[in-house]
Amino acid sequence: MAEESVIPVVVNGAVGKMGREVVKAVSQAEGMTLVGAVDRNTDYMGEDVGEVVGVGPLEVPILNDLQGTLVMATQYSTQGVMVDFTHPDSVYENTRTAIAYGVRPVVGTTGLTEKQLSDLTDFAEKATTGVLIAPNFSIGIILLQQAAIQASKYFDNVEIIELHHNQKADAPSGTAIKTAQMLGEIGKQYNPAQVEEQETLSGARGGVGDDNINIHSVRLPGLLAHQEIIFGASGQTYTIRHDTSDRAAFMPGVLLAIRKVTQLQTLVYGLEKIL
Repeated sequence: MAEESVIPVVVNGAVGKMGREVVKAVSQAEGMTLVGAVDRNTDYMGEDVGEVVGVGPLEVPILNDLQGTLVMATQYSTQGVMVDFTHPDSVYENTRTAIAYGVRPVVGTTGLTEKQLSDLTDFAEKATTGVLIAPNFSIGIILLQQAAIQASKYFDNVEIIELHHNQKADAPSGTAIKTAQMLGEIGKQYNPAQVEEQETLSGARGGVGDDNINIHSVRLPGLLAHQEIIFGASGQTYTIRHDTSDRAAFMPGVLLAIRKVTQLQTLVYGLEKIL
């Protein structure tokens, strides 16, 4: 049995690119212990996850049984945490399952709909279980978003470009959507029409949400995670950009989320809410 102060952690999507980094980070972090590794890739079933990710044996086998692994996490004196970096198709059910088993989810998988977020919020409140969902765990992105909010007070025209690797399933990214929502909370309408636009190629102007901010998505091999916000006004443009070159950049935010979610009793959306 782990010490009472140690947080037991299950990593769902453990052999994915982000999952591997989470396994490394959790296994080396103070105050938490890796108790489960779940992945649906059958090539690694039963193998020691530490050996697979390159940190040496951890005596934690990779399983394809989320519910059974969550049960193991409930055997500790401290409430467990599930970190989910899986796929948009499964993230809702994964999160709901963790809440049902009394394990607090920290979710980095994007693609949840507004209705799904609302349903999960209701479920978390009824279960008085903390949930933290963050489209991006990079501290740099949080700073970029805060800078954009400041700039939005002086610029009425803005567009967002997000660039990711070509294995990312959802577009636009959750980070870009969240950024547009944060700018929309200022209460102003962006990009007032100057002409009647016509797209000769459908989608050329990107996607547009309720805040009237265009979001453009790029998917290419060689990219990791990048976001650019361009503000425009007469005679000038102001560009803010964040680039990620290594997934290790997300790990301080993930570890912070694991520690903070144990103090929550409902769903919180966005890493900035716990900083």
